[in-house]
Amino acid sequence: MTAGGLAGDGPCYKVAVRTLCEFTAKQGDLDLRFTPSPSAQEGIAGHAVVTARRGGNYRTEVSLSGDWGGLHVRGRADGYDPDQNLLEEIKTHRGKFSSIPDNHRHLHWAQLRVYGHLLCVEHRLEQVNLALVYYDIGSGQETVLRETQDAAALATLFADLCARFSAWAAQEAAHRAARDTALATLRFPHADFRPGQRQLAENVYRANTSGRCLLAQAPTGIGKTIGSLFPVLKAMPQEGLDKVFFLAAKTPGRRLALDAAASLAGTTIPLRVLELTARDKACEHPDKACQGDSCPLAKGFYDRLPAARSAAVQVGMLDREALREVALAHEVCPYYLGSEMARWADVVVGDYNYYFDGGAMLYALALADNWRTSVLVDEAHNMVSRARSMYSAELERGNLRAARANAPEPVRKALERVGRAWTGVDREAPAPYQVLPAVPEKLLDALQNATSAVNDFLAEFPGPLDPDLQRFHFDALAFIRLAESFGAHSLCDLARAGVRDSNICIRNVVPAPFLAPRFALARSVTLFSATLGPWHYFCDLLGMPPDTAWADVASPFSASQLEVHIADGISTRYQHRAASLGPIADLIARQYAAREGNYLAFFSSFDYLEQVLAVLQERHPEVPAWRQERRMSEPERAAFLDRFAAGGRGVGFAVLGGSFGEGIDLPGERLIGAFVATLGLPQVNPVNEQLRERMQAMFGAGYDYTYLYPGMQKVVQAAGRVIRTELDHGVVWLIDDRFGRPEVRALLPAWWDVDERPGARS
Repeated sequence: MTAGGLAGDGPCYKVAVRTLCEFTAKQGDLDLRFTPSPSAQEGIAGHAVVTARRGGNYRTEVSLSGDWGGLHVRGRADGYDPDQNLLEEIKTHRGKFSSIPDNHRHLHWAQLRVYGHLLCVEHRLEQVNLALVYYDIGSGQETVLRETQDAAALATLFADLCARFSAWAAQEAAHRAARDTALATLRFPHADFRPGQRQLAENVYRANTSGRCLLAQAPTGIGKTIGSLFPVLKAMPQEGLDKVFFLAAKTPGRRLALDAAASLAGTTIPLRVLELTARDKACEHPDKACQGDSCPLAKGFYDRLPAARSAAVQVGMLDREALREVALAHEVCPYYLGSEMARWADVVVGDYNYYFDGGAMLYALALADNWRTSVLVDEAHNMVSRARSMYSAELERGNLRAARANAPEPVRKALERVGRAWTGVDREAPAPYQVLPAVPEKLLDALQNATSAVNDFLAEFPGPLDPDLQRFHFDALAFIRLAESFGAHSLCDLARAGVRDSNICIRNVVPAPFLAPRFALARSVTLFSATLGPWHYFCDLLGMPPDTAWADVASPFSASQLEVHIADGISTRYQHRAASLGPIADLIARQYAAREGNYLAFFSSFDYLEQVLAVLQERHPEVPAWRQERRMSEPERAAFLDRFAAGGRGVGFAVLGGSFGEGIDLPGERLIGAFVATLGLPQVNPVNEQLRERMQAMFGAGYDYTYLYPGMQKVVQAAGRVIRTELDHGVVWLIDDRFGRPEVRALLPAWWDVDERPGARS
């Protein structure tokens, strides 16, 4: 839904039929229990089956629109048969028709009747026949609910819905106008830009005004968050932007974005900012199901939502705590209130998956409501690995056995067929690891049969599934969904996990085909990070548009601020690890003795970290040291960082690419140096070797795309923790002889003056 800028008495607020009806006609409980439902592909196929059964004059996807007061309502009806003057709304489902909740049918009737009104106005009809068609994907049967409505009655219904929505629309239009007027005069909140920050802001502004995507490589410590958000908000009024999505890889990035938005808005700009939090973290009753019969915050959710929504829009900064406070005050679920408020916020801050995942909520809303958006992607060097995981799916044989153990009889038989098909794949692929030529057809057929069996069982016996069965069912659905789009962008492989077990995975290697539509939908998408080079690596793998702009922001820091040494007498290769422990421990101790203070030491694994730490404590017990533990909680991570106090002393041991290798800010004396004891290269294993072969075949850069570029991004990110402001001074030790190679040196920041004199050697 968008606010228009039409002058005079014409419509000034555009709203989709679905949005209008969901706003005014939804009622009753929130009910998110798992019920069998068709996939998107099955839904499309079901619509096609139904419409193919209709007569030759039948029209599909009928565009309809109309006005009421200041509202312009638009949408597409599923089908119209002029011979019968019959307008249809088609809904696909699985199982018993009676299991469809009453409040769902109530909403469906509201949508159909609005379409009926719009059709009567357009064709000057006195009445129209309406039909809700429920098509069962499993049986192929249609359940049809019919009624005949007079045009006058439909007009009254339409006017009632619009009247109930108009006050909200007027409020939203007024908010939009006030927001845009204030943003037109937006000023940078600080006295001046940091060096490099203005260059970043100018590039982001140009990308938004020209409607292009942007890759922006900018050094750590220049204030990229506010330097990217400010120009987008500045461009918002003139470019007619509806929303800004700020997407971060980790929680600290979200917090920085919220703080930047608060700083920019101050007390004078009516800017609505929303933080989206994962459901498991936002849930107030994790022991209860998301349904009215179980959770008190789901009971009557839609009846209490209007009041909660009205209260929420009065809170400018809806971060996790503020959203929770509003939700609990109105006895609604905080997570689903957040999902609703994404429709009404100006800036939405969340994880990458909210826009880029296959089922991304923000992307779906932007597509459905035709939003004009600008997307900012923080720490975007993470996008390749994150996007690959979004479009990969894995099945484990052990999970199949667990699912079969407690499955009801009809489902057990279907799962046994999956097991037999899987055994056939195992026989044809006997190696410990093997890439399959295609997704095994017999296994895929068996999986589809098994998921149908589960859906049919649930349709007959609604209720919670056994947890092991539900887990395998969801895994199988994800696998089937990705199999539908399998191509050169992915590979299917089998890996043995023991004598009895194997895993079969559809593994995405190039996310570009999946992400390209998401880049295309937005007005502009800006990816920014300290490590986005070389630019073609990201353009190739992420599917960015051909006209994507590239900006390499000059560093505000001078070489005199950072001593960079290569300890090229040490090898951190796996076969040399044991020999490297003593030299690395001695190097850390020498540097600490030369200048006491806080340091971070990064290693390629927990095992390597623990081995070096043990040697350091044995040989140099005078050096204070603490370590990153495996699977640390948020409070434990905070306690680790609290050790880096101004005036503190010691060395924190951490894993490269982990929680402390990026996204943390320790300026001044809080951190004066770092040791990076690895090139960060991904492990050489069968999976990565297959990835290397595919990257070589597609882009002619197998080793670089698979190993070198991802590894060096982690190194530069970790080293970037040291210099955060123009007043900082520190030291970085790059510990491995390979750092001296030209192709590796070329990937280090240009402003570094790397010391390769003999005295720099360990």
